[in-house]
Amino acid sequence: MTARDARLHAFRSDLADARLKGEVAAERFVAGRPARITASVADMRKAPRPDAGVNTQLLFGDDVLVFEVAEGWAWVQAERDGYVGYVADTMLGGRDLAPTHIVCVPRTFLYPGPDLRFPIAGQLSMGSTVTVTDAAETRGTHYAVLSSGEALIAGHLRSIGKAAADYVAVAETFLGTPYLWGGTSGFGIDCSGLVQLAMRMAGSNVLRDSDMQAATLGEPLDPGPDYAGLRRGDLVFWKGHVAVMTDADTMIHANGHTMLVSREGLKDAVARIGYLYGGPTGFRRP
Repeated sequence: MTARDARLHAFRSDLADARLKGEVAAERFVAGRPARITASVADMRKAPRPDAGVNTQLLFGDDVLVFEVAEGWAWVQAERDGYVGYVADTMLGGRDLAPTHIVCVPRTFLYPGPDLRFPIAGQLSMGSTVTVTDAAETRGTHYAVLSSGEALIAGHLRSIGKAAADYVAVAETFLGTPYLWGGTSGFGIDCSGLVQLAMRMAGSNVLRDSDMQAATLGEPLDPGPDYAGLRRGDLVFWKGHVAVMTDADTMIHANGHTMLVSREGLKDAVARIGYLYGGPTGFRRP
């Protein structure tokens, strides 16, 4: 049988996605049940335990397929990027309404009604999708109202289907955001999460991890000596890391050195990273 990446295909020895029947070995095959993430951010873990490592995160409104629910954990696959893992089953709901809008700022507040003076009911990250059913205005501020009666600042949303013109400009809005291993949100993000979310907002759904991005995004690039051939939007990869060029000399990346999304000169980064992890492993132009 063909080898499959378990990060992107739902299979275990005892259970597997019915779509993989004949391609993987498992005791039982099931069809995934559609569900939707209802938490602001849902950690997707390697195993169904609260102390298991976080591989990635799902955002409010993300659609998933559920293959198993047991002892408080759901084994799911994200429909947007195919990632497989475990989330708390309390973070799942139905798909009663189709999303109409997406959060287009790094972070925003959810209010119990259309008034910014109300105590907040929650917070959402860029990339979260919601269903807007009404509009309201209070003291000159415009709100998008959800079916629950909760409200968001209308200017923090845009219609699904509209895309940002420049994914690098989206990434730059995250400057100063804390670094978080496995993070994919405006509350905390890692290097490949930053690339994925910024590109998604610019209309391109890409794979999650840096090795997947290094193998699939755009075309390989040889920047030449001193990296003179690089330009804004090009990607620089190290083993387990990715950065986005903001111009010919400077990059932006979520990194464990500053523990923030920050700018850094490429040559400075190459020198700093090299003694621990070696030089860049590749360059790609989306």
